[in-house]
Amino acid sequence: MTAAPRVALVTGASGGVGRGIALACAAAGWRVWIAARRAQEGEGVAREVDAAGGAGRFVACDVADADSVAAAIAAVLARDRRLDALAHNATSGLSPKPTSLREVSLGELQDHIAVSLRGAYLLARAAHSPLRSARGAYLLLTSEAGFEGKARLPIYAAVKAAQRGFARALAREWGADGIRVNCLAPLASTPAMERAFALDPAMQARVLGRLPLGALGDPIAEVGPAARFLLSDDARFVTGHTLMADGGSCPVT
Repeated sequence: MTAAPRVALVTGASGGVGRGIALACAAAGWRVWIAARRAQEGEGVAREVDAAGGAGRFVACDVADADSVAAAIAAVLARDRRLDALAHNATSGLSPKPTSLREVSLGELQDHIAVSLRGAYLLARAAHSPLRSARGAYLLLTSEAGFEGKARLPIYAAVKAAQRGFARALAREWGADGIRVNCLAPLASTPAMERAFALDPAMQARVLGRLPLGALGDPIAEVGPAARFLLSDDARFVTGHTLMADGGSCPVT
């Protein structure tokens, strides 16, 4: 009997790395839910998932809102009856904005925390039961900034480091339930990265100058497959780990 296609939900998948993850999963024939606030872009990615060999679905989701997260998970279960893989990729829209700590407002701090940390918590709470039933996987998209810090990105670096601590704790707590929890730290060519370079022109030279592989990763061809691996049964004995998909920029594990 042919196994049912894997069902995955990817937050912030209306573009960038999230889109890359969705399309990489589509190439393996998965059912992929595009969870995002922007319906037009999200529905477009869902159609791309269909064209790439998977089955795309869009669900509106604000990861900082408990009711919205619960409704998104409920929509997945109502249609597909299972959830095998969850990737939390959404980040604050302020993420590419370079600033010193003294310039960061309380509102900006709260926005970073709401999306990266509150979102990770709410998704974990809502998805635990179906992931346990599927013996599935939860993946948090973090960053090399969470390892080494980044000048002029102090809050982004802080929340990305906190995500790693959260993932490690969940990996220990959820291991008994058969759920794997990992992080992926990509460095990819995305609209957010392009905005960051535009806001801080010196950043591009700094970033590219330290890359042994000489270029930013492609979200679909290079970052997406790494995420798919961690979400798949190929990584069934990998948990509590952060995989660096950054071209060697930050060789810290």
